[in-house]
Amino acid sequence: MRDWRNKDRNWIMMGACVTSAPRHCKEHVFISSSIRSVLSGAVVPSSVQPCLPQPLTPAPCGFIHTPLMPRQDQPRSRTARPDARYRADQDAVQDPDFIRRGPPGRAKRRPSPPPPSSRRKGKAAKESVASRQKWRWLRWGIMALIWGGLTAAVFLVYFAWDLPRPEEALDAPRRPSLILRDQEGLTFATYGDVVGESLRLGDMPRAMQEAAVSVEDRRFWSHGAIDPIGIARAIWVNLSSGRLRQGGSTITQQVAKTLFLSNERTLRRKVQELMLTIWLSEHFTRQEILEIWLNRVYLGAGAWGVDAAAHVYFGISARHLNIWQAAMLAGLPRAPSRFNPRVDPTAAIARTREVLQAMVETHALTAAQASAEAAKISFRQQAPTGAPWFADWAAERAQSLLPQGADAVIRTTLDSHIQSIAEARLTAMLDGPGAAANVHEAAVVVMDARTGAVRAMVGGADYRRSSFNRATIMRRQPGSSFKPFVWLVAMENGEEPDDTVSDAPIRVGNWSPSNYEPGSVGDITLETALAHSVNTAAVRLLLRDGGPAAVIEAAHRLGVEDSFPRNASIALGTADAGLLEMTAAYASFFNGGYRVTPRAIEAGTADHRPIQITAPVGEAVMTPEVARDMARMLQAVVARGTGRAAAIPGHAVGGKTGTTQDYRDAWFIGCIDDRTVIGVWVGNDDRTPMRNITGGSLPARLFHDIAAALPPTRN
Repeated sequence: MRDWRNKDRNWIMMGACVTSAPRHCKEHVFISSSIRSVLSGAVVPSSVQPCLPQPLTPAPCGFIHTPLMPRQDQPRSRTARPDARYRADQDAVQDPDFIRRGPPGRAKRRPSPPPPSSRRKGKAAKESVASRQKWRWLRWGIMALIWGGLTAAVFLVYFAWDLPRPEEALDAPRRPSLILRDQEGLTFATYGDVVGESLRLGDMPRAMQEAAVSVEDRRFWSHGAIDPIGIARAIWVNLSSGRLRQGGSTITQQVAKTLFLSNERTLRRKVQELMLTIWLSEHFTRQEILEIWLNRVYLGAGAWGVDAAAHVYFGISARHLNIWQAAMLAGLPRAPSRFNPRVDPTAAIARTREVLQAMVETHALTAAQASAEAAKISFRQQAPTGAPWFADWAAERAQSLLPQGADAVIRTTLDSHIQSIAEARLTAMLDGPGAAANVHEAAVVVMDARTGAVRAMVGGADYRRSSFNRATIMRRQPGSSFKPFVWLVAMENGEEPDDTVSDAPIRVGNWSPSNYEPGSVGDITLETALAHSVNTAAVRLLLRDGGPAAVIEAAHRLGVEDSFPRNASIALGTADAGLLEMTAAYASFFNGGYRVTPRAIEAGTADHRPIQITAPVGEAVMTPEVARDMARMLQAVVARGTGRAAAIPGHAVGGKTGTTQDYRDAWFIGCIDDRTVIGVWVGNDDRTPMRNITGGSLPARLFHDIAAALPPTRN
């Protein structure tokens, strides 16, 4: 009898064995269904019959039974029929537990172990699978390395494509520097890249090195190119204090940014910074990197490097810096403009104290030493003004004196105190009465009447809004302030201040000048005619003493070299002229008759060698007698004429007013005590008229305010 565990459960014979269809039979797929057909009495196809068991012999029990469809016509009770035992067996076979445990009374047998050959084959199969997996992972790893390397190479090329060559950047060209200092030696302006002497680390004070490391990169001597600990500490300190107190960049990173990269903040630039930082760390020692940083870092006021900054802020070499001075310079790189002592001394002092405290924390100083140094902080007096218009003019004139590409330090003619006075008084005038009279611009020149040295210059209302220099570049009609050249020609032709001229109306061709004040008194002295700025008298004097050509020649002789029309209207100042040249020409009337050339430069050095400066020798442009007569008549203008607003009690003041048609321009040029000549112009850039502003009003009052404030030693 077939074993009861037969895996082919399509049918089970109890008492008779029916052999399954051969596995190789191509009709095997129909076996199960065919057997069911036979058992149910159906006809089996002939193609399947050879595959069926032959013959189908009934078992001794008299029936063929399959567990798929139990016989419903047989009673289930064991006592009902003698074959109940087999029915019970049938039920047991259908029970899943029976199939799992086996028939009752039979011991459960363990599955017999596979033969040794099977065990060897299984182990070999497992080893084969493991080997295939290992090679699969190896292939994937190799592919990942290849593609990862290619990707990294692409990114490396992208970031390094325009990376500068570090060797060339270390010696990159720079703009030559120009430092401008005033009469007292104070720096008031810088141009180009101000770079001091490139010092060796051993030539710098130890305090300078320690201050820089303490505040910029405390772990500089121990970390690599990047300092993760320093970055984390900076984040913690800044978050704890609620403000930016420490930076995360190492000194090496700062060198990379300063020398090689722009200020843009992009991922590409940051990666390039990292690459250059690594390059610097591999090619330079710590000492060399610190030396480069100290000589190249930007420290405000146009100063690059500690030596340049020491000269700009303290007037000394970096070799001679003391502890608190070194601390001040070390605190500048984070915000050079904000901590600039020339801009905000209070912020600079607070920052210096922070650096001293950082030096205590790094054990570079004791607390007592830091306190003592903090008490010594006293910034060197700086020029109180930047004098931007004067600085631009002086820098332009200095270029012709300097060798190509030289670093220069120039001592100028600027008096910073007078400059401050001029700026303050001009601003007050424009903000007050000027605003009410539709006056938006003005210019002032203060000059030494004997040498032509310009002591102050204001070229407009606000340099930040407009850097156009109205004192040196602008050309406007001077009006009656041009009349002294007519009187000069008359004096040179033998006229005297007490000689007379008619103020009656006059007609020249189709042109008939009029006077500011109506009416006529007849003959008046030349002094009175100039004092009251009588137009008809000026035209008559021009026509009787040489004509327009003589007046133009006199103006050119005194330094006003503009082009003028050769007609009678020139007597009234109808041609354009510049304020600086007009002011210099007036100086000749008060210095005894000598021409002066406006000067901005007194001395200087180029690449530490003295500059050869030849002071112009003032040639006599009129006789002393003529100069004396001219000064007398100009003083009469202030004493009892149109310039009375310029008078200063106790001082000899002379000058001349000038007003153009429709009040578009107003001038006053005068001199105090024959020493300082001051030129003033007020008006608007678009030539719109002012509200009844004449040369004797706002310009004369501005002259008075400036001249009266001059210290006696500077006048």
